[in-house]
Amino acid sequence: QLVESGGGSVQAGGSLRLSCAASGYTIRRYAVAWFRQAPGEEREGVAAIDSDSITTVYADSVRGRFTISQENAKNTLYLQMNSLKPEDTARYYCAATPGMGAINHVLESAGELYFQYWGQGTQVTVS
Repeated sequence: QLVESGGGSVQAGGSLRLSCAASGYTIRRYAVAWFRQAPGEEREGVAAIDSDSITTVYADSVRGRFTISQENAKNTLYLQMNSLKPEDTARYYCAATPGMGAINHVLESAGELYFQYWGQGTQVTVS
């Protein structure tokens, strides 16, 4: 099970930190990612960490502003979002899948298909 938290409403230029708490399995053995979906848009990959806990991937639109990290002791994934823009407004989902390599597909169309487990999402609104 994955449970996201930390979403909310913020002004442009502000920051938020999303959290994704995992239960039932150890995320350090999984590739984990953040996706987002705005109304009327397809779900898109934002950032990911592979199961080596080292290799990361970022969408061009967020690179340099967002940072993905995980805290294995808490079995929790994070997404630190700085310099937020109105176009970052979306529902953000965390996802996980066992093994390595899925993050290579995160930025592809339908990259979500490579991830097996999903949270319910948390809304981020930037005005």
